[in-house]
Amino acid sequence: MGVKILPFVVTALLSVIVLFTPQSGVPDSPPGTDKVVHLLLFALLTATGRHARLPVAGLVAGLVGYAAVSEVLQWLITALGRGGDVLDALVDVAGIGLGLLAHRLLPVSGSRPR
Repeated sequence: MGVKILPFVVTALLSVIVLFTPQSGVPDSPPGTDKVVHLLLFALLTATGRHARLPVAGLVAGLVGYAAVSEVLQWLITALGRGGDVLDALVDVAGIGLGLLAHRLLPVSGSRPR
């Protein structure tokens, strides 16, 4: 695994910042932007996890769990000023699917053919 895990670790750390920044620190944006961010964030988590050769079943299960727990925590931690959103969790799961598809279809420099 080695160096291949680094993009996943960086993306996971980024996700913690994105998902748990207090509402006061989130810039104003057009409606729906948060859904795009959720979709792309979980797609990137999935694609970098697959690039690191994490097992598909464990990666998907872990990310689905992370999506659910992150929304519950956003709802429970009132200091964040955010609310949990079932639709965000569903978009996260769609992002996981997108990440699996992207990893399968997009060639990565220096990789062997699949």
